[in-house]
Amino acid sequence: MPQSGREVVIVEAVRTPIGRGHKEKGYYKDTHPNELLGRCYTEVIERAGIEAGEVEDVVAGCVQQYGEQMFNVARNAWLQAGLPIETPATTVDRQCGSAQQAVNFAAALIAAGVHDVAIGSGVEHMAHVPMGIGFNWVDEVGSPWPPALMERYSLIPQGLSAEMIADQWEIPRSELDELGLRSHQLAARATEEGRFEREIVPFKVNGSTYVSDQGIRPDTTIEALAQLKPVFKPDGRVTAGNSSQISDGAAAVLLMAREKAEALGVAPRARIMDQTTVGVDPVIMLTGPIPATQKLLARNGMKIEDIDVFEVNEAFAPVVAAWRRELEPDMDRVNVNGGAMALGHPLGSTGARLITTLLHELERSDKETGLVTMCCGGGLGTGTLIQRV
Repeated sequence: MPQSGREVVIVEAVRTPIGRGHKEKGYYKDTHPNELLGRCYTEVIERAGIEAGEVEDVVAGCVQQYGEQMFNVARNAWLQAGLPIETPATTVDRQCGSAQQAVNFAAALIAAGVHDVAIGSGVEHMAHVPMGIGFNWVDEVGSPWPPALMERYSLIPQGLSAEMIADQWEIPRSELDELGLRSHQLAARATEEGRFEREIVPFKVNGSTYVSDQGIRPDTTIEALAQLKPVFKPDGRVTAGNSSQISDGAAAVLLMAREKAEALGVAPRARIMDQTTVGVDPVIMLTGPIPATQKLLARNGMKIEDIDVFEVNEAFAPVVAAWRRELEPDMDRVNVNGGAMALGHPLGSTGARLITTLLHELERSDKETGLVTMCCGGGLGTGTLIQRV
């Protein structure tokens, strides 16, 4: 049962270069997240050749909605970019899947006939607004996990959930490090071959123009990765080398009803075939991509081999390794240009970045169908299935 309602098409998709989330060495140490997200908004509109007023709604993902990212960063970025005040915007939090959910929500609004044109997007500036910063105020404003919740579920940090996955699926440390190495090698190759050039919006900061992702380490070796110590427990397998990076970045996807795109003379590039979100055990937490993928395949009468390209977010290597064991894909179709372990993972931005990268890779390789799936904090999984048109 493919997605019902009006046909929704992607007409443009862009992202910033991903910067290291480092307060001194990161690309964007002096850049406000409004600028990152706003630059993506203006770029998709300019590339599509439409008037900004045609956009009827904007949805953005953002996880750490504090400080620079509070009070609706989607609206703030839109206004700061000088775009029409008549266009509303909202910010959503589905944890790491926030920007993918933003795209999915925007697509659903169009499919339902509420809007004809919308943007799904995301931003996260992890250098300025660190992960977990809200816990600094727990004593003053309370905890999101009160005793009544903890009595039901012994919630733990995501890193320990990744360790649980490695234990349950019996994934050796060597396999996790190999996935980390693969990510850097593929990302380095993709950068060298110019595969990201079309999707990246060059970003100027303090006289420098950034056009590539900052976190890729082309010289990474399996020996170097093997020397890294476990981060989350002394005898663990999850390290900084087989986990995603702390990063800054933004991305945006411009969507339209097919008939609206035709009326505006804008060429559709892909259609949203289907989307889903699932819930899983909130303790092991990060297994959502498995049932999300299975659900999309079953609902659309497809098999794993029917998907040409996959983007499975590399939050932690065990997530990808367990997904691989359960789905048994051809890994030559999975994260073919590297993933979050090499490129970085600006939390609330990555979902839109993955859809952007997937679209451009389908076009580059002249393939047809692609699937994005992500694990999310709290035990969630997101999925989006697209097809070139």
